[in-house]
Amino acid sequence: MKILWVKAGKLLPVDTGGKIRSLNLLRQLAARHEVTVFSYYGGRRDAEYEREIAEILPGARTLCTGIPDSTPLERSIQYLLRLPSPEPFAVSKFGGRHVRRLVSRWIAAREFDVAVCDFLSASRNFPQKLATPTVLFAHNVESALWSRQASAEEHPIKRLAYEIEARKMQLFERRTVARFDHVIAVSENDRAALAQFTDATRVTVVPTGVDLRQFQTIAGVEANNPSVVFLGSMDWEPNIGGVEWFCAQVWPRVVAAVPAARFRIVGRAPHPRVRRLASANVEVTGAVPSVLPYLAEAAVFVVPLHVGGGTRLKIFEAMAAGRSIVSTSLGAEGLDVTHGRDILLADDPASFASEVIRVLTEPQLRRALSIGAGALAAEYDWSSVVAQFETVLAALVTPPESSHVPNGVAVAESAVS
Repeated sequence: MKILWVKAGKLLPVDTGGKIRSLNLLRQLAARHEVTVFSYYGGRRDAEYEREIAEILPGARTLCTGIPDSTPLERSIQYLLRLPSPEPFAVSKFGGRHVRRLVSRWIAAREFDVAVCDFLSASRNFPQKLATPTVLFAHNVESALWSRQASAEEHPIKRLAYEIEARKMQLFERRTVARFDHVIAVSENDRAALAQFTDATRVTVVPTGVDLRQFQTIAGVEANNPSVVFLGSMDWEPNIGGVEWFCAQVWPRVVAAVPAARFRIVGRAPHPRVRRLASANVEVTGAVPSVLPYLAEAAVFVVPLHVGGGTRLKIFEAMAAGRSIVSTSLGAEGLDVTHGRDILLADDPASFASEVIRVLTEPQLRRALSIGAGALAAEYDWSSVVAQFETVLAALVTPPESSHVPNGVAVAESAVS
C-alpha cells in the first residue's frame, strides 16, 4: 500500500505518548509498505529535525509553517480573541493555508492508496470531500478529555474556559468523526465514546503497544532503593495535577512509613507548579536522554491521574521493564489490566499510599506484580499491534462486500490501548 500519514507538529523528539504510538506504528508500516509522512510544524525551520526524520522514515516530507511559538500570555490573548469562534481553540493553531493546499492536492489526485490523519488536530487540513480513503487516528476522545478537565478544575474562570472548550470540541469532534471514512480508537472505552458521534461499525480499536526489546533489557534488574517514579510530559495539565495530588495527599503518608523513600518526577518541560514540588525527597528531572535508568531504579511506578483520555503508554513500558505499578482507575483506563495480578489500583489518597507502601516493603508482592506485568506486556509488542492497523487500512483500499471495515471486535478482540 501507498500510505500518506499527516502529522501536526514534530514527531521528534519522541517525548509524548502520541509520538511514541505514531512513530512505532510508522516504523512497522514502513517496513512493509510505501509510507510518506507529512510533518508540518511552527516556529523556525529546524533543519536538524528534517534531516533526522528523513533518516528514520525515508521519503518523509516536512513543512515549517513559520507560525511562531507563543508564550502563555500570548495564548491567553489569542484564546480571548477567538472566543466567539465555534472552532475549538485547541485545534485552531494546527492549520495553515499551505498545509491545506498540499494535503488537498494529494487527496484529490489520489497519489496514495490510503491516508491517515494523525490526531484530531490535523483534521482541519483535510478537504471535506475525501477522494482518497482516509482514516482518522484518534489517540484520545478530545471532548471527553476537556470535559474531565473542566470537572476537575477548581478555579472558576479556568473551569468556565474548559467547559466552553469542551462544548466546542464536542461539536467539532462529532462533525469530524462523521466525515472520515473510518476511525481508529485506542481503547474500547474510546470506541464507545466515539460511537456516540457515528455508526459504531465505523470505529475500530487498535490497542497500544510497547517496544519489548527496548524495555525488557532492564526487566531482570531489581531496584535496590525505595524509589518511586512517575514518567510523563510535565507541561500537560493532567500530569501536573496528578503529581500535585500525589505529593500533597499521598507522599507524606508514604514517607511516614518508609522514611528513605524518594519520588522522582521524570519528563520534559516541567511546569513551574511541578518544579515547586522539588524537595529533599522529591526530584524533578526535566527532560532526560533515556527513561531506562529511571525505570531500572524504580521499586514502584505510579500513575496518580484523575483527568485524561486515551491510554497511558507509559504503563505498558513500565510493565515491559518488569516494574510494579500503582495507578488510579482512570490512569489505567482502557488497558486490559487486572488488579492484584499485574497492577494495583487505588483512587483515594489513603488507599493509594497503602498500595505504594505495600510494594516498597513487601519484596514478594513486588516480584509477583513484576512477573504479571511482564507477561501482559509481552502480548502487545508493536510488531503484533501493527497488523491490526494494517487490517483497517487494507479494508479501505480494497473494501469487502459490506460497506464498513470490520469493527473493533473483529479486528482486535483484546483491545488494551
